[in-house]
Amino acid sequence: MMKELTPRQIVEELDKYIIGQREAKKAVAIALRNRYRRNLLPDGFKDEVKPKNILMIGPTGVGKTEIARRLSKLVDLPFIKVEATKFTEVGYVGRDVDSMVRDLVEESIRMVKVKKIEEVYEKSKKLADDKLIQILLPYPLKKKGTNPLEMIFGATEEKDDIAESEKEIIINRRKELKEKLLKGELDDEIIEIDVEDSYNSTVELFSGLGMEEYNINMEDIFGDLLPKKTKKKKVTVKEARKIINNQEAQKLIDMDEVIDVGIKRAEESGMIFIDEIDKIAGKDYGGGPDVSREGVQRDILPIIEGTTVMTKHGPVKTDHILFIAAGAFHVSKVGDLIPEIQGRFPIRVELESLTEENFKEILTKPKNAITKQYEYLIKTEGINLEFTNEAIDAIAKVAFVSNEQSENIGARRLQTVIEKLLEDISFEAPDLDTNEIIIDEAYVNKKLMAYIHEKDISKYIL
Repeated sequence: MMKELTPRQIVEELDKYIIGQREAKKAVAIALRNRYRRNLLPDGFKDEVKPKNILMIGPTGVGKTEIARRLSKLVDLPFIKVEATKFTEVGYVGRDVDSMVRDLVEESIRMVKVKKIEEVYEKSKKLADDKLIQILLPYPLKKKGTNPLEMIFGATEEKDDIAESEKEIIINRRKELKEKLLKGELDDEIIEIDVEDSYNSTVELFSGLGMEEYNINMEDIFGDLLPKKTKKKKVTVKEARKIINNQEAQKLIDMDEVIDVGIKRAEESGMIFIDEIDKIAGKDYGGGPDVSREGVQRDILPIIEGTTVMTKHGPVKTDHILFIAAGAFHVSKVGDLIPEIQGRFPIRVELESLTEENFKEILTKPKNAITKQYEYLIKTEGINLEFTNEAIDAIAKVAFVSNEQSENIGARRLQTVIEKLLEDISFEAPDLDTNEIIIDEAYVNKKLMAYIHEKDISKYIL
């Protein structure tokens, strides 16, 4: 995926969902392409090229988080988002900021595992079908001289003591069953299968003692010592195929290899988005319940600079993880961050406040525009909802003026305004006889204009 996307193409993809903010899009597109370029360098030089971390500055609701979120969907790379404020909250005293790296590693391993399972899917599907046929039509078990180990490990199929004629009948019946299974004729039949019981009281007990803080994975310790618990479950054949297919796929993949690849991908291509970094900037005045904000910065610093974090899967180096930080910085300034942190974010991008024209584009251009979302939602009631161009202009004006009059919450204001505008229609839609509703300027003025004239009331719409 990375090889295919040039910086220009990355920006074009982001343009489908985010209006404006060209500079921020260019910065993340270049940073992303540089990950790919670095992988092509000779091994001796590759380690010397460190990622250029990005700091996005701008008011709330202008697209900082959305750029990061869309970026993670666009590229097949390990990505996580953390709130810087979570390390300052009451109850998080002593909480390890290393948890952001552990979360990234878990996400990376999950992505690799999903890909590996996809690779063995067809093979596991055949194995699952065979196993399902055995459950639907098992061979008769031996009556005499039963192996005592069967009481512990469960009974197995016994073919040797069955007469050839009987064996032939079962084989033929299994072929017929398999044909029906593949055609979907047995999908609704109910059968009983063994599924693994994920709950383990011993592991749960140790986890409850907070052992995860010491990077101890109790399942890794006890997993091989404790027998796997299974429970009987009645499901349809269709559902049983999925469950057994998943079980067989898990057996076919090498988890040690998955973990090794996952750690390497996290180290070489991982991205961590630190939101609300401005909330840990500024001086500490003491006396409050919050953990020292400067202390949190100093805890985060080694991770951004490059260190080795211990995880339950082994050590992970953070030298080449790309960090994207974002903050409104309307109370504190970038200069309030400690100098070392500032130096670790060499690329700074200022995002612009949204204009009335931006609001118009946000209402119509993105693939997931809120007006389109409501059109689809109301269509489920058999009603075509349509917005005129004049109505779009009026909605944009109401949102823009509301932001000017009260707290500026950026594009989020549109959600509040649209929700208020369509409140009655959403409520009455199932009972309406009409099959078409047109939202025009007059309707918008009737529903919303009071809010931009009465400043005191506007505060009640976020």
